[in-house]
Amino acid sequence: MKKIFVGNLPWKATEDSLKSLFEAHGPVVSVKIILDQYTGKSKGFGFVEMEDADSANAAIRELNDKPYMERNLRVSLAQERAP
Repeated sequence: MKKIFVGNLPWKATEDSLKSLFEAHGPVVSVKIILDQYTGKSKGFGFVEMEDADSANAAIRELNDKPYMERNLRVSLAQERAP
């Protein structure tokens, strides 16, 4: 599985709409939009897990810096958090 970082998300984007967007490039395992713990509103970024590297690379290539709901997405491979 490959985890993809998706930044500059529009506030009205949902996990379902994001899943549909990425499914055009391959099987999606999971989608998580990061929410503010106090307000419950989107922080403007999230993560999409795709089944294989080819699908992930295709999604990154096709979606990075492309308009989605009036904002250009920032799409890249997610970096592992340092311990």
